[in-house]
Amino acid sequence: MKDKIKAQIKHSIETKEGVLQSCVTDIALSVQLILDSIKSNGKVLWCGNGGSAADAQHLSTELMGGMTNHERKPIPSLALTTDSSFLTAWSNDTDFNSVFSRQIQGLGKPGDVLFAITTSGNSENIIAGVRQAKYKGLSTIVLTGGNGGKVKSISDISIIVPSNNTQRIQESHIMIGQIICGLIEERLLEI
Repeated sequence: MKDKIKAQIKHSIETKEGVLQSCVTDIALSVQLILDSIKSNGKVLWCGNGGSAADAQHLSTELMGGMTNHERKPIPSLALTTDSSFLTAWSNDTDFNSVFSRQIQGLGKPGDVLFAITTSGNSENIIAGVRQAKYKGLSTIVLTGGNGGKVKSISDISIIVPSNNTQRIQESHIMIGQIICGLIEERLLEI
């Protein structure tokens, strides 16, 4: 059992080394895009499914509440995965594929940022959300894995974890998200 544990940890480290090699520029661009939005009175809308929904909520909270400084102003940030009444009513009455695009249609404004998280890059509701965001004039960041899926070609910035293993992708996603949120907070505290 210990060998299996060590093998998983080593595989996680290898994936993160891949992130180090291929994602740093896109991470930096994402930080700057969000900072520019916030400085112009924009907000960040987050979305994802399953574990990615949990990451969206977690990272949205980091911006709104504060990572290291709870005395700072909140950074406008909203997870589109948290309104259970809307999510269940809309999905039941219409369809699940438009559950994020509908919220973006109602809440998004030009200058905001949509930050979408999808391990495969092929989630239909994420693709619809990115399309709606682009239509409404939002900037888009997608955190994905593998080859980036269908969504990579329609997003402004695609941070693609170089792995096809869902667990390794998700581990890297939360690390990348924490780095982005931490750098945003750090930069805003310097102003």
